[in-house]
Amino acid sequence: MRTPYELGNGNQTTTWAECIRFFEVLAQAHPGVLRFEAVGTTDVGLPLHVGVVSSDGVFDREAIKRAGRTVFFLDNGIHPGEPEGIDATMMLVRDLCAEPARLDALGSTVLVFMPIYNVDGALNRNDSSRVNQLGPELFGFRGNARHLDLNRDFVKCDSANARTFNQLFASWDPDVFVDTHTSNGADYQHTMTLIATQPDKLGGALGSFLRERMLPHLYEEMAGRGFPMCPYINTRKEIPDDGIEDFLDTPRFSTGWAALHQTIGFMPETHMLKPFGERLRSMRALIETALDFTVANGPEIMRLRAETRATDRSRRTWPLRWRLDESRSRTFRLKGYEARWEASRLGTYQRLRYDRNAPFEKEIPWFDRFVPADEVDAPAGYAIPQAWREVVERLRLNGVELRRIVVPTRLEVEAYRVRSFRTRPTPFEGRHLHEELELDRDAFAWEAQPGDWIVPLDQDRARYVVETLEPLAHDSFFRWGFFDAVLNRKERFSDYVFEDEAERLLEVEPGLRERFDAWKRENPSLLSSAESVLGFLFDACQRYREPEYLRVPVFRLLDLG
Repeated sequence: MRTPYELGNGNQTTTWAECIRFFEVLAQAHPGVLRFEAVGTTDVGLPLHVGVVSSDGVFDREAIKRAGRTVFFLDNGIHPGEPEGIDATMMLVRDLCAEPARLDALGSTVLVFMPIYNVDGALNRNDSSRVNQLGPELFGFRGNARHLDLNRDFVKCDSANARTFNQLFASWDPDVFVDTHTSNGADYQHTMTLIATQPDKLGGALGSFLRERMLPHLYEEMAGRGFPMCPYINTRKEIPDDGIEDFLDTPRFSTGWAALHQTIGFMPETHMLKPFGERLRSMRALIETALDFTVANGPEIMRLRAETRATDRSRRTWPLRWRLDESRSRTFRLKGYEARWEASRLGTYQRLRYDRNAPFEKEIPWFDRFVPADEVDAPAGYAIPQAWREVVERLRLNGVELRRIVVPTRLEVEAYRVRSFRTRPTPFEGRHLHEELELDRDAFAWEAQPGDWIVPLDQDRARYVVETLEPLAHDSFFRWGFFDAVLNRKERFSDYVFEDEAERLLEVEPGLRERFDAWKRENPSLLSSAESVLGFLFDACQRYREPEYLRVPVFRLLDLG
């Protein structure tokens, strides 16, 4: 069984139909090695497929998890215009099926793979959407059927693809995850660059293991395989010579989302301007290197993940946002090309060109440390009114333990109230992202009703819970607009009626006049506007206060009762 790439001219990638048929035939020929099946749906109406490779013919997920076997999860085609991983996986899985020695080397580790995640984009084949990429002849498109970039959709789950993927990933709970890509950006000699789950953000002994053991091994092995690798070229200025910094993989991205499950994640990015065949070979080398390390170190990785989860169960504080530590850096030996600036023939500016006739090797600064920018004290759990079912659905997809309230219950809770927010002015992946946020926190008694939800933090999915329900977190449900309905008042006033009422309120409501006087001193130019004056008094008074307005409808519990 040869792949379309192997049968072609070295510059061709498989179609979705060819890929699925390839694995179906392979599974029929090797039923004791490979199980291949549809697991869910996509926005284009076609199924998502997943394959499982097991050296002993055990494919049942629950049996594999009960036996404590290591799980390596490989995802391809989230951006189908970056297809090297798709073809490399076809060849790798075929060789595992056909070569007993390769299969035996897998040991008890199970390989779970998604051949093409963005089925929708894979069907949209063209030769023009990747303007900076050298081959293959035809390839898929980044957007799915809803024109979503699925590598921004892991938390918000606006696509059917992501909802299926969330549930599949949580159920397999893999120990190591690889999501294959092709890079845009600077020019350099390296074929393979790598984004890893940011080790500081992964945290604890698991993060240290990634930084001190796994990553050095991957870099050493890739060099030995003829593909010296470099960190993803995330430049601090215009060119790599001035230094690079780790990519902050927040949970909207695959490796950042994997970290919410205490999974070590990698996003290999082959270089766009290398020939397709070279990129494909380097991708296979990276996948095999990561898989071999996982096989050899699986029990230790699983132990560290379990220790991290045990620590998370009893955390007293949680980091919510991260920032680059600019006080610390190390060096990396970059194999690059000299950068030249010359006059543009299109305009009056200076354009950048990399001179491939002037290769170099030099040490450059590499900033690879992050520190918490915002932290929060840990509650015992959260309460969510049942009305917010979209949030509950996503928690359940990710294996979060929830308890349903069965009788009316009075709970002492804390709630966030939005003091101010700034929303990105243009849509981002189908939503208006709240980028800046200031909050107050108030305590009150909440009357929970049957059907409302309690989310304890004493569980394995604690990190996913905190980083989606705490509004300040990088990719919280609040930032993605799941609670936007509370950002608008539902009642208003008629000026000519409320004018008299406002005067009365200033006389009878404690503190209102003082707040009004302070507002007038700060906003003298608004005193000529009835809308501004009356609007302030309407929002500031207690008499017509709407308790739900600006209150984030996720409540922090200090005691689960």
